[in-house]
Amino acid sequence: MTKLLIRLFIKDSGNVKDPAVRTAYGNLASVVGMVCNLLLCLGKLTVGTLFGSIAIMADALNNLSDASSNVVSLIGFRLAAKAPDAEHPYGHARYEYLAGLVVSVTILGIGFSLLKESAVKAFHPTAVAFSWLSVGMLAASILVKLWMSGFNRIVGQTIGSETLMATAADSRNDVLTTGAVLISTVVCSLTGWARLDGLMGLAVAGFILWSGWGLVMDTLSPLLGESPSPELVEHIEQTVMSYPGVLGVHDLMVHDYGPGHQFASLHIEFPAETDPLAAHDVIDNIEADFMKKDNLQVTIHYDPIVTSDARVGLLRTRLAEKARQLDPQLSVHDLRIVPGDTHTNVLFDLAFPAGYAGDKDKMLAEMCSFVTSQDPKYSCVVKVEQSYAAPLPDKK
Repeated sequence: MTKLLIRLFIKDSGNVKDPAVRTAYGNLASVVGMVCNLLLCLGKLTVGTLFGSIAIMADALNNLSDASSNVVSLIGFRLAAKAPDAEHPYGHARYEYLAGLVVSVTILGIGFSLLKESAVKAFHPTAVAFSWLSVGMLAASILVKLWMSGFNRIVGQTIGSETLMATAADSRNDVLTTGAVLISTVVCSLTGWARLDGLMGLAVAGFILWSGWGLVMDTLSPLLGESPSPELVEHIEQTVMSYPGVLGVHDLMVHDYGPGHQFASLHIEFPAETDPLAAHDVIDNIEADFMKKDNLQVTIHYDPIVTSDARVGLLRTRLAEKARQLDPQLSVHDLRIVPGDTHTNVLFDLAFPAGYAGDKDKMLAEMCSFVTSQDPKYSCVVKVEQSYAAPLPDKK
């Protein structure tokens, strides 16, 4: 069914890097979700009203919240597809994140409403009429939600959409809540314990609130500016290091302006003896290849590294190893040695991760003490800075 829908409604479905194709995928997923959730909501509301089940009605409103989420997602995908303009030169792709935030807040509001109604039913229970129609409706809902979870996951993975991946997880969670309501309906009919219906409604409401809060945190994170994923960092570093003459990469920064609208800047180390024109040619090729293969706009700064002086190479290796011994999160780069008549300045950058919980002053003192231990004439000059990408784990 998923492949059929994609084949029928999306032209050039394999070209997912095309913004128009990506928007088409998002629109399809939103419309399919909206139709399915509205049908489930109407069916459950009818059954819940006929047989007096607050748990089924709570589950129906959960489907209604999902349908409203699909509407907001549809609007978000359309707005996110707008081309850059003079006021927003980085595009409008963050509308997709804003849409997710609106959806999350809506879910929280519905969750609180359900919590109130279910509490009343729990303290003042009324009999719930059993019907095979109720059981059939809930069982059908579970099957539909299982398919929707798989559908959204496939589309989300295809276009790299966190919004659709979250929608897939939400559908999977709905299977659990609807299953709980189904159990409640059957148990109430067998035991006559009507209070269970209200208690199950409370459980469903609590689950909706918990999921909604998690979604709020997930959608706020990219808006506030989260660190790039380890997979992206590793991909960028491994790609850059694969080019001839590149000695190292540091000061990587990735700015996320929405799905498909990422910008990166980084420093690349070349031997100081390299012809600047040759190094610049390599940098041009790297930037062009990232844009062509990953749709990632990269700006690269060129750092010349002295490789002909054995002292510099040896000290660089020892400093990097010392930093790893002190804390694997630390990194050293841009080492220079400037000799003088009375002392020799050893200059380098010491990078700490954002939110570093250790003692920075102690780490700095340890590094400077280590430099002095290499040669009494060495004078340590350190620039302390923050790294904007989490260090990759040591694979040794």
